[in-house]
Amino acid sequence: MFAQSCIKAGVRVLKEEAQSLLDLIPSIDENFAKACEIIVNTKGKVILTGVGKSGHIATKIASTLASTGTQSFFVQAGEAAHGDLGMIGEDDCVIAISNSGEGSELKVLIPILIRRKIPLIAITGNLQSSLGQAADVALSAHVKREACPLNLAPTSSSTAELAIGDAIAVALIEARGFTERDFAMSHPGGALGRKLLVRCEDLMHRGGELPKVSDDCTVKEALLEMSQKGLGMVAVVDKANILQGIFTDGDLRRLLEKNISINVPICEVMSSHIKGIAKKQTLAADALVLMQEKKINGIIVVDEQNHPVGAFNLHDLMSAGII
Repeated sequence: MFAQSCIKAGVRVLKEEAQSLLDLIPSIDENFAKACEIIVNTKGKVILTGVGKSGHIATKIASTLASTGTQSFFVQAGEAAHGDLGMIGEDDCVIAISNSGEGSELKVLIPILIRRKIPLIAITGNLQSSLGQAADVALSAHVKREACPLNLAPTSSSTAELAIGDAIAVALIEARGFTERDFAMSHPGGALGRKLLVRCEDLMHRGGELPKVSDDCTVKEALLEMSQKGLGMVAVVDKANILQGIFTDGDLRRLLEKNISINVPICEVMSSHIKGIAKKQTLAADALVLMQEKKINGIIVVDEQNHPVGAFNLHDLMSAGII
């Protein structure tokens, strides 16, 4: 009985909030376009403000805008009236969020913003409120009722405010031609950021950690280098330090299967047609694609003169979060 009651309530809330959002579609009009234009033309930052639940929504919208190419941050309306207003500059614009549009904290700020000629965008459930009337542009987040059975707790109204904020953010993404790479720059710790930003030079083993031998050494000597460096491969270079080949664990297995002595010169058994080679600037994700295509476990990184400068393997890609 309890479970069914909870399920019924959950379904009802989702339906009511979904309908509230659909009811907002007609309000996405020229005012909405004007609000987007104000933000695009803002030379400074976009400041989000609000109180209570609307303040939480404002914080999320500020974060969304910041991660999608619009410099923005949240200022709590009450704190703004006690000094934080100094964070808002002449080149900024303000997005104030309030369901009633009559919050005392916002009423204190409005005259100051008008006096300083700072553009004000309102997202409110009451366009006729003090906030709605004072704003340069007022966007409706009006809902017929809250999903709360008491019609008290901000539910449908806060969802509507958030959806309007998301609509603004997406409209700005399209207007600015914001790309995946732009997004990655704001999310270097995320999976997309790692794939689009991490280059071979960022994760390769270099210097003394680079497994490398000269082409006149023996397989035995190359094996010692491979064991010490632990990457399962070794770069083979000539006297000018130019890459001539690579010797891997797989090459070693094939050599042993043919009963070839480990005292033969490495140049006789190395892979001279190198499958795994990349430049420092190559994206690690692209190197991974190459490794998958060639069915290899490691990559040698070279400079413009074909000198080995680094190496990495699948384990390094996993550690960096590329896989």
